Amino acid sequence: MLRFTDQIGNKIEFEEYPKRIVSLVPSQTELLFDLGLQGEVIGITNFCVHPREQFLRKTRIGGTKSPDIPKIKALKPDLVIANKEENNRKDVAEIASFCQVWTSDVSNLEEALQMIKQVGALTGKADAGSALAKQIEFKFEVLSNSKRQNVVYLIWKKPYMAAGNDTFIHHMLMQAGWNNLIESPRYPEVSIQELKRLKPDVLLLSSEPYPFKAKDVAELSQILPQTRVMLVDGELFSWYGSRLLQTPDYINGLNQLQD
Repeated sequence: MLRFTDQIGNKIEFEEYPKRIVSLVPSQTELLFDLGLQGEVIGITNFCVHPREQFLRKTRIGGTKSPDIPKIKALKPDLVIANKEENNRKDVAEIASFCQVWTSDVSNLEEALQMIKQVGALTGKADAGSALAKQIEFKFEVLSNSKRQNVVYLIWKKPYMAAGNDTFIHHMLMQAGWNNLIESPRYPEVSIQELKRLKPDVLLLSSEPYPFKAKDVAELSQILPQTRVMLVDGELFSWYGSRLLQTPDYINGLNQLQD
């Protein structure tokens, strides 16, 4: 018997490694494919866009917050992979009534590396998961931080919302050598007046979940003339699966732009 404990303490068991997997989390979906589980993954969300060829091929079961549970049940999965923050507890509990569910809980790099190794072990890809985690860990260890700058990272507009001090994004900002000026947890609303008071050296506008554009950079640059306003790839700050391999090089590029 194969026994596993997920990142929120739930225990699950299998007689053999799962052959039919549904993923409710985009960054973990990409991880599953990078671990070589193209044949085992049978269902993904509407937001599991990487890799593109798999997004076009696999059955989609709705959104991360609004999964089509009857459709998931009809796929007869052995395993559903979820996340504490990205999925609703009620949905996960309903799915767990007919299928084994493994739930991640990731708020920093260390937990992301643990998740990658655990998902590898869970799916019969332990060696691949451990090797991937080591690669990511090494790339972050040699990440060359530039001068420490004060930053605010916006994820939403109307109202403006920022990444708080207990988010995965916050920990990626720390890895970059930056100081997140938002001291509240989660994703608080931030007014223009508050941004003026904080006077960030750099204001980062994410590509997701709200897709900030060049016009937003121009607008906020006028309002905050002493702040450097930049568009950034939100996936490279918030996806905590195999995409983390790309994050250190991306951060180095941003740091060079600011030097």
